[in-house]
Amino acid sequence: MTAGAAAQDWEAIRADPSIQYAPVAPVEPPKPPEWLEKLQQWLADLLKPVGEALGLSWPTLKWILIGLAVIGVAILAWRLISPVLGGMRKGRNTDPDWSPDREEALALLEDADALAAAGQFDQATHLLLVRSVGQIRAARPDWLEPSSTAREIAMLPALPDAARNAFAIIAERVERSLFALRSLSAEDWQAARTAYADFALTRFEGLPHDQGGTR
Repeated sequence: MTAGAAAQDWEAIRADPSIQYAPVAPVEPPKPPEWLEKLQQWLADLLKPVGEALGLSWPTLKWILIGLAVIGVAILAWRLISPVLGGMRKGRNTDPDWSPDREEALALLEDADALAAAGQFDQATHLLLVRSVGQIRAARPDWLEPSSTAREIAMLPALPDAARNAFAIIAERVERSLFALRSLSAEDWQAARTAYADFALTRFEGLPHDQGGTR
């Protein structure tokens, strides 16, 4: 191929409109919304003294703050899901036969019955909740976290079904008493008592666990 033919071929290629030779202008990123720009400027003005004290420019400080925010969100997410994961791990150690000590259960019912007999149904139901949680914590401390609530306990896979049902019934009435400011009735107390007795004493044959309540 002669130099002239090569030059002609080159010119033909250059003349082909389907081939792009001109440099492509860079695509500008979309402009952030005005409210975000104002927020960034407000944060920059607010934190400028902090950055100057640390010897940091605002862009550097901004990325540090974003990193801290991401870490904070991750910690919050972990705190939300860790009880669920912990419950799943504890569920592998389920003890379907566990129940409180017989004498402790009877003593609790006796004390709660005395409050109910005096018409103090809220106090009697709350006593059932507090001391039954203590019974679980004493017998199975690995099942509970320091911050475990009654509702969380009611969903623990490690607990027997009767225990979860009892805690759900008792906790619902205690929450109504404490947060809805509604006094519990004799029927509320009897439902909570029956739930606890069925959970705590069913496996002990011949025990009069259904004889308590109001008088």
